[in-house]
Amino acid sequence: MLKLSIVILQYNNNTMGISKTDLFNEEQNKIANMLKAMAHPARIAIIEHLLKVNTCICGDIVNVLPLAQPTISQHLKELKQANLIKGSIDGNTICYCVNEESFKILQRYFGLINEELISKNTKCC
Repeated sequence: MLKLSIVILQYNNNTMGISKTDLFNEEQNKIANMLKAMAHPARIAIIEHLLKVNTCICGDIVNVLPLAQPTISQHLKELKQANLIKGSIDGNTICYCVNEESFKILQRYFGLINEELISKNTKCC
């Protein structure tokens, strides 16, 4: 005779661990999200193209990059979610441009790193 047992597990949300991003401050998480979004050569190429033309329609990017339109749309979505680009709807098209405020945050961050490196004049490894 086959005997079956049913086990029901219950999780208490109060005892589950915090996510790792909760261990860091808001600015650290913001910078990490922006850098993560930029960590693909296609996204770097999109940002460079947007800087070159100042504004852009998604179709224009398809003509410049060797990627399919759905792939470019996914990359644009990632960049927009990280607040690196802005988009506005104009009829059937979406115009994208670089979000200057986000790049000012990155410029300040890397500027601080550069200042630390210069001021300490560290000779490492």
